[in-house]
Parts: sequence; structure tokens; C-alpha cells
Amino acid sequence: MTQLIQYPFEIQPLSEEDGGGYLISFPDFSECISDGETPEEAIQNGLDALQETIFALESMGLPVPEPSSGGTHSGKFVQRVPKSLHARLATRAKQEGVSMNALVTVILAESLGRKEAV
Repeated sequence: MTQLIQYPFEIQPLSEEDGGGYLISFPDFSECISDGETPEEAIQNGLDALQETIFALESMGLPVPEPSSGGTHSGKFVQRVPKSLHARLATRAKQEGVSMNALVTVILAESLGRKEAV
């Protein structure tokens, strides 16, 4: 599963008329999308769908694209944050049962999705 996480993905909130929840898509695989009630569930469902997509391509003898880097962007993001914010993020990540990096990724993706929806 670790190798799958190297593929970039996008998460967008779905409107109520589209059923609500969140949609996940993978720019490297136009045919691979999934959804979930929460961003975390969408990511898990998306990784499952990505694994199946890769398996299907391999079984048909079709090429599997390498993970794109999103252009010149490395995907790495390091930012110093106030100790109080770090503590809050660490507490929330522990409550959710995810790493702090995963939590921050979801929070950023949700925020960008909301902005783009407006």
C-alpha cells in the first residue's frame, strides 16, 4: 500500500445532490475514482480502487504509469508551526487513529476543495 501513496490524488467535497461525502481522483489514472463519507474514508476507498486499477492494467498487459510528481513539485512540505497548534494536531491525529501528516494532508485537501467549490 505504501507504493500506492506515492500517486498524487485530489479530494473534493460532493454536493448534497450528488450524494454528499467526498470524491477522490488520481491524475495519473483518469479511469480511477472513488468516494467516501469522510475524507479519510475516501482516501482508503481510493487507494483500494487504485490497487484494483493497477492490477487490471497489469493483467491486461497495459502499461502502469509511474507516479507523477505534479510537475516540479516534490510533494514534500515542511513548515514550522506554533507548539500549541502542533499539540492540537497531534491530539486530533491520535483521536482519528492516523498520522499527523495524513491528518494535515486531509485538512489541506478539504480546505482547497471547499475553496474551489465556491
